[in-house]
Amino acid sequence: MDIECSESCDFSESTEVHEDVPPDPSLATDLTVNAETENDSEPVQHGINHVEGGWPKTINADDNEATTRYKKKVQKDVCYQHTVMEIASVSEHNVMQSKRDIYFKNYKPKRMVKGKPSARTITVFRDPNKEKRAATSLSWNPIENHRVAVAYCCLEQRAPKNMSFNSYIWNTENNMKPEMTLKPASPLLCLEYNPTDFHILVGGSYNGDISYWDTRSGSQPVQKSSTVHSHRDPVYKVIWWPSRICTEVFSASTDGQVQLWDIRKMSEPTKQLVLDPTKKGNRDSALGAVSMEFENTMAKFMVGTEQGVVVSCSRKLETPNDPIVCTYRGHSGPIYALQRNPFFPKNFLTVADWTARIWSEDITESSIMSTKNQMTYLLDACWSPVRPAVFFTVKMDGTLDVWDILFKRKDPTLSLKVCDEALYSIRVQNEGCLVCCGSQLGTVKLLKMPPSLFTLKNNEKALVSEIFDLETRRAKSLESQYRERHQMKLSCSKEDEGEKEDLEELLACTEMEFSESVEAEKKKIG
Repeated sequence: MDIECSESCDFSESTEVHEDVPPDPSLATDLTVNAETENDSEPVQHGINHVEGGWPKTINADDNEATTRYKKKVQKDVCYQHTVMEIASVSEHNVMQSKRDIYFKNYKPKRMVKGKPSARTITVFRDPNKEKRAATSLSWNPIENHRVAVAYCCLEQRAPKNMSFNSYIWNTENNMKPEMTLKPASPLLCLEYNPTDFHILVGGSYNGDISYWDTRSGSQPVQKSSTVHSHRDPVYKVIWWPSRICTEVFSASTDGQVQLWDIRKMSEPTKQLVLDPTKKGNRDSALGAVSMEFENTMAKFMVGTEQGVVVSCSRKLETPNDPIVCTYRGHSGPIYALQRNPFFPKNFLTVADWTARIWSEDITESSIMSTKNQMTYLLDACWSPVRPAVFFTVKMDGTLDVWDILFKRKDPTLSLKVCDEALYSIRVQNEGCLVCCGSQLGTVKLLKMPPSLFTLKNNEKALVSEIFDLETRRAKSLESQYRERHQMKLSCSKEDEGEKEDLEELLACTEMEFSESVEAEKKKIG
């Protein structure tokens, strides 16, 4: 007997409607319907137009003197003081309630990897001309950090025929072709970007002319100085005078003059100074200028000369001779580089002959720190813009040295062979990680430094300040001891001269008495 099995049963309750509420059209007016229409409202954004970070239009945010005066003026206002006191009490209450300090209390910064620092080459810019020239000056664009201006000039006494006078602006992202060509009437020895308007550059020429360019106007200079009022020798340094409009430029030449120009009217200099140490204005005895330093927060500017002397001058060039304040002597050759420390302006760096020296403005007799003598000449140097203890030097054998005075002072922290020919120029980017070096054959190498050389260390500013103060006190003590010994020697020499004169008088009297006694005896015998 066959038994057939069917599917399993599925039992469920039947559905039924227990209550039904029909829709009421009269209630539709009380409900909101989401629908897009052409007359829908549009959102509008409002904001505050901040000019120069909130500074008034009459105040140049890049002029430290103007901003400092404006801050002092505002801080003396009674309303400002009451407002700050009221806001401070509320802010202090909110800060005390914050728990962020609990998080950062146990936070430990990452340790830097220790090891021998090294640098790597990012790119290379080569002089596109057949006859190679030296890259004598470098200048980074103050806003667009991927652009660098390079001045090219042949430093040989007899330049080859058909030598190009052009200088170039390079883009770090393209090393095959210059981004722009600058066409001066004479080869440029120095070139500087305007710190407030990155379209404007000024350059000093081999024939003594001063020219300026606006990159928006093309390759030809907008204006240049007249030949009658220009320098008589090559211009080795130009520096912008920072101000609200920033149109004035200092120029220094080996003809012994420092001139101040206004690029809006370059027919003649507005002021000039003759670097005569005797303060007589004699150009024949003037010191030839090859480097210059200007800090807008200081009342003085400094000039490095061919004779190894640093001349400190007042900014008020009212008369041709009065601005010379003092001189610093310590080098035996031309001072190719001169720069103040960006963190401690009273201390400045010089490079000449075989050494690099750090000076204090308060001591004129000697430097407070010095490197040991190198095997070859040093040709340029600059401070790191981000670390007060680090500076860079380049030498005639093509070596780049990086010095860290917190680590060691007599030897460089990093020494890198950049090329086989001499390195004539060096400039560090504002962020401190990229360094440009220009060589004798027109090759400009862009190097990236290790993080240890552009990362500010804990308490570095305080440590460097303590080192500078300690070395300054030591140098002052040695200087006072030297002066005391010198005075003692002078007094001793005067006493010796007096004793010598007395001895000579005694000998003369003795000789006279002896001769008189001999004559008397002769008369008696005769």
